[in-house]
Amino acid sequence: MRSGAKVAVIGGVFVLMAGGLGYGAYSMLGEDLAGGETGTVAESSEVRTGPPTASEIDEVSKDFLKAWAAGDGAAAALLTNNESGAEALLTGYAADAHVTGAVITPGPAVGAKVPYTVKATVSYEGRTKPWSYSSELTVVRGLTTGKALVDWAPTVVHPQLTEGATLQTGESSTAATEAVDRNGKVLDKETYPSLGPVLDTLRKKYGDTVGGSPGIETWIEPADAQLPDTTLLTLAKGKPGKLRTTLDANVQAAAEKAVKQFGESSVVAIQPSTGAISAIANNRADGYDAAMLGQLAPGSTMKIVTAAMIIQNGLGSMNSAVECPSTVSWEGVPFHNLNDFSITGGTLREAFARSCNTAFIKPVKPLGDRAGTALGQEARDYFGLGQTWETGIPSFDGSVPESSGAETAASYIGQGKILMSPLNMASVTATAKNGAFKQPHVVARDLDDRPFATARALPGDVAQQLREMMRYTATGPSGTGTAAMASVGGDKGAKTGSAEVDGQGTSNSWFTGFSNDLAAAAVVQSGGHGGDAAGPVVAQVLRAGP
Repeated sequence: MRSGAKVAVIGGVFVLMAGGLGYGAYSMLGEDLAGGETGTVAESSEVRTGPPTASEIDEVSKDFLKAWAAGDGAAAALLTNNESGAEALLTGYAADAHVTGAVITPGPAVGAKVPYTVKATVSYEGRTKPWSYSSELTVVRGLTTGKALVDWAPTVVHPQLTEGATLQTGESSTAATEAVDRNGKVLDKETYPSLGPVLDTLRKKYGDTVGGSPGIETWIEPADAQLPDTTLLTLAKGKPGKLRTTLDANVQAAAEKAVKQFGESSVVAIQPSTGAISAIANNRADGYDAAMLGQLAPGSTMKIVTAAMIIQNGLGSMNSAVECPSTVSWEGVPFHNLNDFSITGGTLREAFARSCNTAFIKPVKPLGDRAGTALGQEARDYFGLGQTWETGIPSFDGSVPESSGAETAASYIGQGKILMSPLNMASVTATAKNGAFKQPHVVARDLDDRPFATARALPGDVAQQLREMMRYTATGPSGTGTAAMASVGGDKGAKTGSAEVDGQGTSNSWFTGFSNDLAAAAVVQSGGHGGDAAGPVVAQVLRAGP
């Protein structure tokens, strides 16, 4: 232990009072930790079982927080169920993160969970700044000892810490950047929370390119060196280099608000004429960027690609008659429409608007051996799916693999092995609207001369039919997207989707649409019908466009 720090207990608050920059001979209620007990729950020869009691939860959590506040990482780690994993982070709080003072205030326990706030002081090379955040710990019973222990997780130290990540304070490893939207408006994490990981990635990748200089910061350094650092506190700003993105602050703001309507929701908006990404937003408990990286079955939104394949292969057209029975069989496996509805004497346009599954399976049968590959070929050659997209940040680029058996039929309605992200489906709609694929991107290509994916332009009549079917879906009396798109103006079109997921009681809600020169796609996991949850998200984003 280093000299110069004392910890006091004042009204249930653990206060580290640092005398200098180090932690030291701790004094807790007048007793020296260096030579005394660490305050653990009294040992017993009998191994206890069952959940920890309220008194055990109170005692262990307080003893842990006392030791942590005192800077005694080793003593705190002994009170966890993973001593070796805990000690490095707890001792690094002072040594690596340069925390020189901490006030930890526990709240009332909720079951076995104890929430607390941390008000710390970070000091580095003469620069000092306060740092506050909240987290929680859980008390469990040790499997072998029977003792009540803190269930160790990196989030005990900070809620954003992940396995193998560390807290660091010093000169940042990447130059400071000031990201701006396409019109020069500054983009920051506080105003646009969903952009946090995007801005961190852009800084890591392009910070040096745009001429910035590093500052003094506290950050999370992930275990994976390919991932960007996450800045938590800035003690001294570096000189930022300006990084222009394709994002539109107005559309981004609308996207941020839209996803807050539903849990586990994500949306992406794209400018069809250029492929420029206008907005990326997520509302997820895990913080995952599902908007760009999600890999989910897209459900009936995939029928945009299926319709293009049907038309280009001479299997039908927008105004051609189609069969839409309530059920169709593929190699002995039945496929149903929602609530087993059917359409008599309908066209492909009506089947598209009402999202008839069977009408997008029956026409494919004449393809024979090509049925398992035709959709993937259409997706790659005309929509750019499955190629490598150099968007400027990590992205999933869609997957339409070769299929066989019943999976072939499932793929044509966006199930089976088909995997998409909101980015991918927004691009599909943008391609239909523009008539040709433009690779989505969040920073200009000439910033680093990276290669863009390319695809063949859709034949003019095919693109026109896709747009007309999407317009009818968004405006027609029986269109599944009409209600959601009612508030959207301009030249508009849409496609709904509901994707079933094994083991999930309610399907994922998908919706994609366009209005003038803006396309968007959203997914709300366990959101049900496409128009009910994802539809309002997309509509709110489109209303912010041109």
